[in-house]
Amino acid sequence: MFKKKPDKFSLYLVDFAKHLHETADYFVHFKVKDSETLKQFSDTIKKHESVADDKVHEIIKELNQAFITPIEREDILQLVNNLDDIMDGIEEFSSRMDIYHILSSDDYIDQFTNYILKCAEEILTSMELIADYQLKDVEAHAIRIKEYESNCDELYRESLRNLFQTEKDAIKVIQYKEIYEILEEIADYCQNAASTLQSIIMKNA
Repeated sequence: MFKKKPDKFSLYLVDFAKHLHETADYFVHFKVKDSETLKQFSDTIKKHESVADDKVHEIIKELNQAFITPIEREDILQLVNNLDDIMDGIEEFSSRMDIYHILSSDDYIDQFTNYILKCAEEILTSMELIADYQLKDVEAHAIRIKEYESNCDELYRESLRNLFQTEKDAIKVIQYKEIYEILEEIADYCQNAASTLQSIIMKNA
């Protein structure tokens, strides 16, 4: 009946997670058709990443001025950095696609990006639960993120195995190896966010 209102830092985290999810959704569903749409894709992701940087600066400024925070300020900062790492990874991927002029994804890229989108969905749900003071319900979502990251580990090994066995063009091998590495790294960043969430749960149990 007298439900507590979400704390402003929880709302900041929800806002950041929504932005991450929106970026990941665009990341997965935008269709590159030619050089022009490839540049559009890269430029749009860069704009999303720039907005995320502004959000990081705003949250850090508020943290420095805050006397009391709903969870430890170090944990809030760690979560913000985790989400920013994911955004940076997505921007790095789009930049490499543009630099290498890769106009289409393959099955491995599609699987990686779908797992990353699923992670973004779980992160957003987790932040909403934190804002609603339902920390105990976050654990299941953190576990799911780690499962998606584990799937990406297997996918990474499979993608490299296929690349080295089937691709004869040395330049393409170098390019796609780097693309797969970036995607696997984004999944690792998602796992880091899940670990931070689990740490917060333990501290506030």
